[in-house]
Amino acid sequence: MATYAIGDLQGCLEPLQRLLDALNYDPAADQLWFAGDLVNRGPDSLATLRYVRQLTNIHSVLGNHDLHLLAAAQGDQRYDRPGDTLREVLEAEDAEDLLGWLRQRPLLHHDPDLNFTLVHAGLPPQWNLTQAQQAAHEVETLLQGEQQNVFLAEMYGNEPTQWTPDLEGMARARVTVNCFTRMRYCTAEGQLDLKSKGAPGTHPPSVRPWFEWEHRKTQNLRVLFGHWSTVGARQVTENVWCLDSGCLWGGQLSAFHLEEPRYIQMDCPSYKTPGQVRA
Repeated sequence: MATYAIGDLQGCLEPLQRLLDALNYDPAADQLWFAGDLVNRGPDSLATLRYVRQLTNIHSVLGNHDLHLLAAAQGDQRYDRPGDTLREVLEAEDAEDLLGWLRQRPLLHHDPDLNFTLVHAGLPPQWNLTQAQQAAHEVETLLQGEQQNVFLAEMYGNEPTQWTPDLEGMARARVTVNCFTRMRYCTAEGQLDLKSKGAPGTHPPSVRPWFEWEHRKTQNLRVLFGHWSTVGARQVTENVWCLDSGCLWGGQLSAFHLEEPRYIQMDCPSYKTPGQVRA
């Protein structure tokens, strides 16, 4: 049995199928972990969501594009941004079932036996594993409960910029979502810089990539994350590995073999036009 963690798909089904063939993936024995952003911007959001949903023995965390789809399903008009490819999902005959399945995905997956934790974007320095699990559970409860419409309507925004224990309500939920699904750079205290999106080295001196803060409380936790295509699929610190290698942008779709560990990559065609900003 093998466990593979796979980077952001964003509606790129054909590279995923080629990658699974290259892995000799056995659905009866192997386990797949998906880093979120199953949909949007790529050519086959609907087919990708259908394909992943029918797979067995998988774990998939929520990414910002997955949450964007759920907000769009509640009538939020911001889903019609240039480059979005969500309409086919929203208008599909099985949309209710697909969205219901997506809504049940977690923000964090931790396997104590394999000693790996999977998130979409990152973990702020002030969270230990227990705090991260609790924060994820709070948002998952909102997303799966009677307040889901309120939560999705209030989810967008960059404020507050820092998670603190005394935050309450939708402000607490919003910054939690931003940590798990949008974070790249932050201060030593965990204040998010959501405007800086370029590769490491392009950021202001007041912030660093979240994984570079030596004092972060999860520095001994083995963490897998996606979201940041300009980092690329590589080991970024002793215990942190990036999974996003820019499949959407003509890079590779990457799988990380947890037991060995090593990367397996599949070249991808570019689904974006020249001049579009990659982050």
